[in-house]
Amino acid sequence: MKPSLVRLSLAAALCCSMLTVSAATTDHSASKYKTDLPPSADLSYAIQAKQSGITLGGEGSVKWQADGKHFSVKSETRAMLFGKILEASSEGTIDSFGLAPTQFINKRFRKEATTTTFHRDSGTIGFSESSESYPIKGGEQDRTSIIWQLISVARAAPQQFKPGSEWTFFVAGMRDAEPWTFKVVNTEKIKTPLGDLDAVHIFKAPPPDAKDQQLDIWLAPSLEWYPVRLRFTDPNKDFVEQTLQQVSNKGDK
Repeated sequence: MKPSLVRLSLAAALCCSMLTVSAATTDHSASKYKTDLPPSADLSYAIQAKQSGITLGGEGSVKWQADGKHFSVKSETRAMLFGKILEASSEGTIDSFGLAPTQFINKRFRKEATTTTFHRDSGTIGFSESSESYPIKGGEQDRTSIIWQLISVARAAPQQFKPGSEWTFFVAGMRDAEPWTFKVVNTEKIKTPLGDLDAVHIFKAPPPDAKDQQLDIWLAPSLEWYPVRLRFTDPNKDFVEQTLQQVSNKGDK
């Protein structure tokens, strides 16, 4: 699979870094914030990227569903000339911490699917791609659910999502897990096919000792805090950006 397609697939899956962290050196505490889940919706995105001087395009879709007891997120990425290059899904229950994933599945172009399982009965997180294991203390997310947990926290405390504030979560990927810290930058006006929208700019940088992607997210309070833009930037300034094109099937929580 070409590196450019890997980056496109990561973008539409709403997940970013591919860092490897040893369970023996990674500890975490429970991340408990008030949450207010957004209404169920189907979101469509246009994807643009610049990789090694080449401009690439594609499209992505995200189906978010929550009924007060359970949630699911399903995303799909398509690239020009290649068709479907990634499918990702997260599902689980809703508890006092917000989203409580039970399973995260990631299927990439010409690759076998990987599964990350949150064993709620034994209180551990396990991976089909590694022997790593982490304890469940509360509030842990996967790389697909994390954006929706962040949205839910923002909706519950919009006045606290002010420039300089930081929000930390423990996030499981395909092989391991690590803390992710999001920092609120400011409010910016974003041009989209849905019109000009005021959006809260949130930034996640890779750890200081890692050469990996940084992630910028823009959430629109006027659109239930859905993500209207996401941008993944490599150290060499190559990027993948996805912009919201359409929101449909909005329903009650």
